[in-house]
Amino acid sequence: MILYSQILGSGKPFVILHGFLGMSDNWKTLGTRWSEVGYEVHLLDLRNHGRSFHSDDFSYKIMAEDLKNYCEEHDLTEIILLGHSMGGKVAMQFAVNYPQMVSKLIVADIGPKAYPMHHQDILKALSQLDFSKIKSRGEAEDVLSEYIKDKGTRLFLLKNLYRKTKTELGLRINLPVLSEKIEEVGVALPDNTVFKGDTLFLGGEESGYIEPMDELLIKKHFPKAKIGTISKAGHWLHAENPDEFYDNVMNFL
Repeated sequence: MILYSQILGSGKPFVILHGFLGMSDNWKTLGTRWSEVGYEVHLLDLRNHGRSFHSDDFSYKIMAEDLKNYCEEHDLTEIILLGHSMGGKVAMQFAVNYPQMVSKLIVADIGPKAYPMHHQDILKALSQLDFSKIKSRGEAEDVLSEYIKDKGTRLFLLKNLYRKTKTELGLRINLPVLSEKIEEVGVALPDNTVFKGDTLFLGGEESGYIEPMDELLIKKHFPKAKIGTISKAGHWLHAENPDEFYDNVMNFL
């Protein structure tokens, strides 16, 4: 099974991985910009997300293997690899497992450490969507708004809504498996794994996902890592301050 992707432009391969409950569409705007300056941009949907296949197996090791299979299928070598949040953890795992396949690594707002579970409320809200009763995006948002006060988060989640049939809505994510395997999302990068290539970590100034004390662990796994901060941005740094994010990545490349 090969991951679904959107491929933009031509040139040096540049692979982008979305975060938990996201999809390739989240990166369309920035991906298009990179495709216009000499990169062949591959926006991937990770397993159990977007238009990619559903599976009961879900771990960083297996998602890194999915990426390896994708690169082999598309004859991609020495890729630039960018991952956000959960996608950043997949990117780190891939880089330490298959270092010869990565020319440069960019990790957006996540560190190699373990993170406590914190998506339970969102998963619970999504589980309340009863598509035998809900017939429109507006009705789905009304249900989510009882659990999720932040409109931006609701709109991000509603990107997963699609029409299964003319009369029935559904979610693209594999909600049962993601709910059951939620602990996998927070696990740390395995001990004693190292990627010696060029690496850039970018954190959101208002996020808190990457703290000053994380620098030692980052440098242990990624000795050549540079660590930068995107101003006026939280966890969705690429969406909240896209120009600064784009400029930081271009300077690194």
